[in-house]
Amino acid sequence: MQFHHHGYVSGDPSIHPPAGFGIDRPAELPDEMDVLIVGSGPAGMIAAAQLAQFPNINTRLVERRPGRLEVGQADGIQARSVETFQAFGFAERIIGEAYRITEMAFWKPDPRNPRNIVRAARTPDDATGISEFPHLIVNQARVLDYFAEVARNAPTRLEPDYGYEFVTLTVAEEGEYPVTVTLRHSAGRLDGQERIVKAKYVIGCDGARSKVRESIGRRFVGVQSNHAWGVMDVLAETDFPDIRTKCAIQSHDGGSILHIPREGNFLFRMYVDLGEVSEGDNGKVRETSQQEVEERANRILHPYTLQVKHVAWRSVYEVGHRVTDKFDDVHPGHSGTRTPRVFITGDACHTHSAKAGQGMNVSMQDGWNIAWKLAHVLDGRAPESILDTYSAERQVIAQNLIDFDRQWSALMAAKPEELEDLTQLEEFYVETAEFPAGFMTQYAPSMLVADAAYQEIATGFPVGKRFKSNVVTRVCDANPKHLGHHATADGRWRIYVFADTPAAGEPSKTADLAEWLRTAPDSPLLTHTPDGTDIDSWFDVKVIYQQDHTGVDLGKVPAVFLPKVGPFQITDYERVYASDPADDIFAARGVSRDGVVVVVRPDQYVAHVLPLDARHDLAAFFGGIFVHRLSAL
Repeated sequence: MQFHHHGYVSGDPSIHPPAGFGIDRPAELPDEMDVLIVGSGPAGMIAAAQLAQFPNINTRLVERRPGRLEVGQADGIQARSVETFQAFGFAERIIGEAYRITEMAFWKPDPRNPRNIVRAARTPDDATGISEFPHLIVNQARVLDYFAEVARNAPTRLEPDYGYEFVTLTVAEEGEYPVTVTLRHSAGRLDGQERIVKAKYVIGCDGARSKVRESIGRRFVGVQSNHAWGVMDVLAETDFPDIRTKCAIQSHDGGSILHIPREGNFLFRMYVDLGEVSEGDNGKVRETSQQEVEERANRILHPYTLQVKHVAWRSVYEVGHRVTDKFDDVHPGHSGTRTPRVFITGDACHTHSAKAGQGMNVSMQDGWNIAWKLAHVLDGRAPESILDTYSAERQVIAQNLIDFDRQWSALMAAKPEELEDLTQLEEFYVETAEFPAGFMTQYAPSMLVADAAYQEIATGFPVGKRFKSNVVTRVCDANPKHLGHHATADGRWRIYVFADTPAAGEPSKTADLAEWLRTAPDSPLLTHTPDGTDIDSWFDVKVIYQQDHTGVDLGKVPAVFLPKVGPFQITDYERVYASDPADDIFAARGVSRDGVVVVVRPDQYVAHVLPLDARHDLAAFFGGIFVHRLSAL
C-alpha cells in the first residue's frame, strides 16, 4: 500500500478522502445516476467496490433486503478470488478468519463390508502450485462485508440503498439517462410505494430469478436436473474422523455427501444427496424436512453417526445447468448497432450446482469485468465499444463452467457401480484442479486482448489468461515482493518491462523503450494520460531487471521507471525490481532474456506480450482502446 505522497496520513490509509460524488453524498437515492447496480450479492458488491474508486462516477446500489446479508448461501473461495481480494486490499484479513483447504479426503464403500464407508484416498488441494493464494471457506456474508467496506472507504463513499425492490426497466434510444427504472420500496414507512429513477447504465445482479434479465428479454438456455440435494450449515457431534477435512463421501446405496468444514473450527456444511426426482415432482422435493436430510446423512456416513445440535442455515435444491443467450440488452444479430445499456451478472445469467464451489467466484469476475469497463467509458478513457466485450468474454466462461459442473455433479451423484473406475472422482478432482481454482479463463482476441503472435517470448504469461505473479526483489529496499500483488483495483493498465541483459544505465533495448515511453509523441503515456494528472494515473509502468538487486543502480534507472507523483511530485521508487536469485522470474515464467513487454488489464488478465522494440505495436494496441489526451478530469 502506498500513501503519504499527498501529505502525512495519520489515520487508516485504506480510508480515502472523499472526492467527487463522495463529498456530501446524498443519503436518499437520487433521481438520476450514472450506474444503477441491482442486487448486493457478490457480483453487485465487487462492481460497487470498483466503481466507487472513481470520484466522478455517480454509482448507486439498490437491494430489496432491509439490511446486510446475515447468512450467505455460498462459502467456497477459490484461489483466483483470493487473488482478486488482494487487488481490493483485504486478502490477508479474510485469509486470517477463513478455513483453509489443504487437502481433500475421498470416502467409499468398504469392499469387505459395503454398508460401511472407509477413507480411500487423500489428495492435496494444490499439488502443482497453481497459485500462491490459498483455497478458502468463508461465509458469503463476510465477503460482501469486505467489499462493502472497500466501497464505503472509497472516494465516492458508496453505501447500498437497502429496501428497494426492482420492478422493471425500459431503455430509450437516446438521452443522457436512457434507462428508466421502476423500483418499489420493500421496507420502511414507504413500503409498497413505487419510485422511478433514470440511469445511463444498469447492472443486474439480482439472482437466478432476475427481474432485470426478464426486463431485457434474456432467457435461460439449458435444463433442470432430476437430482436433488439437501444442504445444511450445522454444529453437530460426530465420530466421523474427517469432520474438519473437505470430503467427497460415496456410499454403497445411500447416495453421496460433499462435506466442507467452515470457518471458526466448529461449523461445517454438508451437501446431502437426496436422490433422483420424478418428472412430476413439481418442486415437492424442496419440502424435504431437516430430519429427513439428517437421516439420509447418517445412512451415507455409516458406521459413523452424526447428531446435529444447531442448524445455522439449510436449503433443498435441484441441480440446474443453464446460461442465458446473452449477457446484455443488445439482442443477438444487433451487436454493434447500438451500445448496450443493461448488463446481467452472476446467477442472473448462469446457474449450476453449488458443489464445484464456483457460483460466488465466477459471479465476482462477472462484476469486476463489467465494472472496470463501465468506469473506462464514464471516466472518459475509452469508447463505448468496449462494453460489447463484456457479454462476449463472460458468456464463454459461463458455458465452460456449466460443462465442468455437469461432469462434477454427475460424478458426485453416481453410485460406485456406475463408475468406470472407483478412483474416477478423485482423479477428476486432481486433473481439473486449475479450472475450479479459477485459472483456466482465457479471453479470446478482441480490442482488449491482442493475438498471441509473440507468445513464445513469454510462455508463462499466456495472452488472455490472468497474470501469474512471481517473487521479485524491490530494488529500493531489497524486499522480496510478488510482482502482481502491487496491482490494485484502481482501473489502471499495467506495463511490465522485463529488461534485456545490459545493466541499468548501459545502452539497451530497455533504455530505448524507456526513452520512447517518456518522450515520443505516440507513447501511450503521453497520448492518453490526461493533462494535469500524474504520468502514472492511467498506466502503471514497472521494470524488472535480470541482475540481482545489488547490480541495479537506481541512479542510472531511466526516469520513466521512477515517476514523480502526487502534488509534491515525489519520486515513486516502487516501480523498479530485480529478479530474485532464488526464484528467477525470467526462468519461472519463460521470459526471453532479450527482454519482453507484458501488458496487463485492470482485472489482472494479460492483454499483450511484445518484444522491447515493438513500440509501434504497443502504441497501436492502446490506440485501439483509449481516447487521445484529455484535459484533466
